[in-house]
Amino acid sequence: MKNLIFFDDAEREHLLPLTYSRPVSELRFGMLTIREKWEADLEGKGSFITQDYLSEIFPIEISDDNYVINGAVLPNERLVKLISQLSFNEALLHKEELIAARLNKQQFDNLIENRPIEELIGFELTTTPVNKIQQLPDLVRDRKSDLDSDFLRLTRGKKSQPLPQSAHAISPENIFIEKGAQIQHAVLNASEGPIYIGADTTIMEGSCIRGPFYLGRGSVVKMGTLIYGPVSVGPFCKLGGELNNVTIIGYSNKTHHGFLGHSYLGEWCNIGAGSSNSNLKNTYSSVRLWDYPSGETLDTGLLFCGLFMADHTKCGINTTFNTGTVVGFASNLFGPIMHPRFIPSFSWGGGTTWVTHEVDGALKTAESMMERRGLQLRDKDKALFKAVHEESKAYRIWEKPNQKESR
Repeated sequence: MKNLIFFDDAEREHLLPLTYSRPVSELRFGMLTIREKWEADLEGKGSFITQDYLSEIFPIEISDDNYVINGAVLPNERLVKLISQLSFNEALLHKEELIAARLNKQQFDNLIENRPIEELIGFELTTTPVNKIQQLPDLVRDRKSDLDSDFLRLTRGKKSQPLPQSAHAISPENIFIEKGAQIQHAVLNASEGPIYIGADTTIMEGSCIRGPFYLGRGSVVKMGTLIYGPVSVGPFCKLGGELNNVTIIGYSNKTHHGFLGHSYLGEWCNIGAGSSNSNLKNTYSSVRLWDYPSGETLDTGLLFCGLFMADHTKCGINTTFNTGTVVGFASNLFGPIMHPRFIPSFSWGGGTTWVTHEVDGALKTAESMMERRGLQLRDKDKALFKAVHEESKAYRIWEKPNQKESR
């Protein structure tokens, strides 16, 4: 098994706030995370070169033979073949940026100890396509092809459980069901894209699902849920209402009525009952979205662009999100008014009234939610909260004296 090591590049800053709490390669894109795609295609096991404060949760594993890969790059057949053919001390470059390299343990030791390393032999990729996740809008662009390819990765050499008699299936040959899944009186339409139902999941009666769709292990689709693919939902989530073109990394709830469209949620988020987001402007013009490195909103070029919500953020009932809204880590939002289109991490409030969601309170909320899943908040998770609180403080402008709020 190949030892894969994923590194973060400049894309990490443009993918904040989602990358406050994970390396870029841990973002879900399609049915799988970027790391999981590479592990399947290269038959390897991944670890990480990432931010210092993330390194305890996402450690690096160095062996005598290491394939170092840019964590924002998506695999394709040609690129996988070229990486597999690398010799020691060789690298693949694209527009002079490192895509992948093969290094031995001595080279890593030299790198860690700030000693000179042998110069790499670089090969520029001129005809091989290189697709990267470079900024938040990339996460909500049309991902149908990525769900299609991941469906093949997940089903290769495996046999589906039979469809329950009560389920109404369209194009059942494009539906895969893992052991322990329960589906009762639901409509599964895989004519527009595959549907993958993970182990120990539940799809309740009256739900209508149009693929492509991925439901991760232990997740629940509640009664009467409407899902328009592409939708990809990681493990132990709860879904309800209407979803269209949505990715949820895992462990989050969008349980009640309300619309979520062209949106991307991290882990341990909760969307309150009746909450909805806009994904299309009334003027039918392209959506602008907050960009961390530039500190301003930039034109995405997208007609449809909704909500981006980082880990451990919650919103109360009837929360309304504008088109192209970015919400940071560990925030708590409430009020039936339209919220700002950029909400920093550790925000508490709504509309124009904000205070800081202090770390101790955020940790108590996280502990309570995780206990409901039978999990515990570890010391290294608590350290992450404190690090992100510090990393994001510059954006909480109400903490700065004599400065007006501007969004």
